[in-house]
Amino acid sequence: MEFPMLRYQLRLPRLSRLLGLALACGAMALSGCQPNRSETIAKEADKQPVAIQLNWYPEAEHGGAYAALASGLYEAAGLDVTIKSGGPATPVAADLESGRCQFAFANADDVALYRQQGVAVVAVLAAMQNHPRCILVRSDSGITSLDNLSGLTLQRQPGRPFLEFMRNRGLLEGVQEVPYTGSVAALVTNKQIAIQAYSFAEPLLAQQQGVEVTPLMISELGWNPYSSVLVTTEALIDSDPELVQRVVQATQRGWMQYLDDPAPANALILAANRQGMTAEALAFGAAQLPELAMPGELTADEVGQMSLERWETLVEQLTELGLVEPENVKASECFDPQFLMLAVETEA
Repeated sequence: MEFPMLRYQLRLPRLSRLLGLALACGAMALSGCQPNRSETIAKEADKQPVAIQLNWYPEAEHGGAYAALASGLYEAAGLDVTIKSGGPATPVAADLESGRCQFAFANADDVALYRQQGVAVVAVLAAMQNHPRCILVRSDSGITSLDNLSGLTLQRQPGRPFLEFMRNRGLLEGVQEVPYTGSVAALVTNKQIAIQAYSFAEPLLAQQQGVEVTPLMISELGWNPYSSVLVTTEALIDSDPELVQRVVQATQRGWMQYLDDPAPANALILAANRQGMTAEALAFGAAQLPELAMPGELTADEVGQMSLERWETLVEQLTELGLVEPENVKASECFDPQFLMLAVETEA
């Protein structure tokens, strides 16, 4: 889902530790003793700080990271994780390159574009095998195919590769393109408006306002980069592969938990998202995710996996569109699956 920009940071309260400390304090109060904080401080210092930058506002598409935070998976891995909210202008590549964050969320096509720009970003986990990107139209518009958009006004973020892919196929001829407002309001009031959207978010918002909509999936055109991709830098992989493995595997377990029971993570997401997010929208999004994360015969223990073939297809498409150059972007360098667990335990 896409809304106007605001930044927000969230840390998981260490509830178990705080409760334990409260009980200890109560017992000591009877004898007039004060709790010894040195051990607590020492344990806190053992946790390695890690910042994960989101590429959008906190939503179901980031559910695996929030599930790992909510269930203590990051803490159990010796990590003190901060999840930073993003927005439409979040400089993910710059934040990674400067060290303002060690990990981030992106789409696979973003990874290739970052590398074209000279930033050595690497994908280490891909939560969604199928991309949720769609063009959302009102059902009463009579439009049922991406071949029939002529005459509409499309709200979109300029410069996105999926638009170039559509434009290259002639699908945007006769379409007036205007900036995306981050809202379904224009679509709700005018059936000649179409908007870029994610299939697990905006459709519900429109329906809640009494308008039936049809999501036209871009993936059906053959444009299907991995989505909700956890990324880091080549520099961090080289300097601290053990840290990368801990973050990746905790996040991978988090995604398995989120796909099974999103409620704990959704509570954190709802607290972090100040852009009109609702519990109903989060529940709707979480219900759509299994088909995107585990399509076909893919099983839960394979969540996050990536293949060279998929990356090669993406790089070839971007090359054909003139967005990347083969000498700058090699599919084999865009991702590193070595940190993923091929068979994840069902319990942390």
